Amino acid sequence: MTNEITTTNAVIESMLSRSAAKYYDASATLSDDVIRDLVQIGTSAPTSFHLQNWRFIAVRTPEAKARLKPIAWNQPAITDAAVTFIVCGQLVDTSVIPERLAPLVKAGVMPASMVPEWEIPARNLYMAYPQRRRDEAVRSATFGAAAMIYAARSLGLGSTPMIGFDADAVHREFGLADDEVPVMLLSVGPERAGNWAQKPRRPVADVLDLV
Repeated sequence: MTNEITTTNAVIESMLSRSAAKYYDASATLSDDVIRDLVQIGTSAPTSFHLQNWRFIAVRTPEAKARLKPIAWNQPAITDAAVTFIVCGQLVDTSVIPERLAPLVKAGVMPASMVPEWEIPARNLYMAYPQRRRDEAVRSATFGAAAMIYAARSLGLGSTPMIGFDADAVHREFGLADDEVPVMLLSVGPERAGNWAQKPRRPVADVLDLV
């Protein structure tokens, strides 16, 4: 076993070669099964106390894209990409923890006696602190979107995360619940020629402190 990271690893190669797509094949589509697979991968990302406080709205029909584009700054990816996900984080509600942990108990992953040991500290951590509840919604949604970005790359698809949209208008137009925050839009689809390779990043020495 080695501590060295090699780019011959397919997962790492997908990460290191990914770049935000600008140009999509506007004639291409993705099946609902592929869309479901991407979201399933997204929901494998970590969440605090296993809250899984997210929801993904897949905007894939011409009619839905026409509703989204004007409230997303008329960005071409909305209509050109096969699908644009509205990635929603849900404000933390710790009362759902027993329900979310029930499959773990049923599968024998954790004992039932441990459930209140998660719910009670989570309630103390979040429920009296609105900013923490919102911060966790944004974190969870971002983790999920990141997993989908790299999964898309591994499937040979482009992706574009976007924060250029009218959040209030998206909330209204797509019927988000009061406890949902539209964290980002994520376009995914087959690319066409012209996209850049991954842009060079700052040196690790500039961003890492070993202590």
